[in-house]
Amino acid sequence: MVELLEEVRSKGVKFIQLWFVDLPGILKSVTIPVTQLKRALEDGITFDGSSIEGFTRIHESDMVLRAIPETFTVLPWNPQAGRMFAQVLKPDGTPYEGDPRNILKRNLDEARSMGFTFYIGPEIEYFYFNSQSLPEVLDHGGYFDNTPPDIGERIRMRTVETLKAMGIEVEATHHEVAPSQHEIDLVYAKAMEMADRIITTKYVIKEIAQQEGYYASFMPKPLFGQNGSGMHLHFSLFKGDENVFYEADGNLSEIGKKFIAGLLQHIKEITLILNQWENSYKRLVPGYEAPVYISWARKNRSTLIRVPHYPQHRKKAARAELRSPDPATNPYLAFAAILQAGFEGIRKGYELPPPIEANIYEMSIDERKAAGIEDLPGSLGEAIYYAERSELLRRTLVL
Repeated sequence: MVELLEEVRSKGVKFIQLWFVDLPGILKSVTIPVTQLKRALEDGITFDGSSIEGFTRIHESDMVLRAIPETFTVLPWNPQAGRMFAQVLKPDGTPYEGDPRNILKRNLDEARSMGFTFYIGPEIEYFYFNSQSLPEVLDHGGYFDNTPPDIGERIRMRTVETLKAMGIEVEATHHEVAPSQHEIDLVYAKAMEMADRIITTKYVIKEIAQQEGYYASFMPKPLFGQNGSGMHLHFSLFKGDENVFYEADGNLSEIGKKFIAGLLQHIKEITLILNQWENSYKRLVPGYEAPVYISWARKNRSTLIRVPHYPQHRKKAARAELRSPDPATNPYLAFAAILQAGFEGIRKGYELPPPIEANIYEMSIDERKAAGIEDLPGSLGEAIYYAERSELLRRTLVL
């Protein structure tokens, strides 16, 4: 703690923002002067939990935020201010069960007890608009188009540089398929660290866009007749430095196959977590490169789960890609749900069905039925139906 306090002072930081998210994953924060940081690290800062979506009721509203020291970073656009994520605690100092970060931590602790570390790499898609009130696009570029540098590309470059200054490494960034749609891909990291990075990245994207006079939106489907925004998640399990998804022949290991089988088996139950808004289901329709059917493949991008090709000498690159989540999900809850669904496949020894390499969008209903391909939930109501009846989801979210 002494070293952290000295670092904060040496960098001229005068205020600290304590960040956390509510149940839907919306970023919340409280700002404290640096003179209160020691107390925030030791005892925490009290707040009204009943005013946070999905937390407590008014007669049990006292909650505590305790700063997490390893998450400190300076906000590049305001060098006098730093940021730390905070753990939500009950008044007696025990972790609050409804804090999404605590939920993910509990599930990751279970994985750790089994010897596993969960890694994630997201592709974050979003739109730039001219204003918050009307969805007026900045350009009419398409996938990988090099739009004029004074529009989307310039804003993305500023965003990447800002993320780098905050310790977040970007793998790539480019224009996406729809007009004014963009993507930032983050370098693989452990699940908790990545959830924090996604929250930070979304905030930085919005902050830089606002500074440039524009509005960034993570709405899954803001424009009718255009592709929506997803957040494809690449994932793998490690034991120490060993990627247990890796197989010498370039395919997935037995553990990897069982993990994917678990996801396929339980995807309907966890879709409410991955796609939590009514607008999410306007994206999950045929014809716009979003998954609609429950299947997997190696090259086929019309499937729900894809296993990308990787060079055999790059053992750490073995992974799978889940294509249904959107950027409006709560990453802490999403990662916990994906992990538990996959673990269920490992625990119960699920068999992975054959891959579907044909374009599923072009298959007839009878062809899909014969291949055993089921539909993802097609509406928020249907997703709620499966979630309410899921014992797995209950175990994931509730102690």
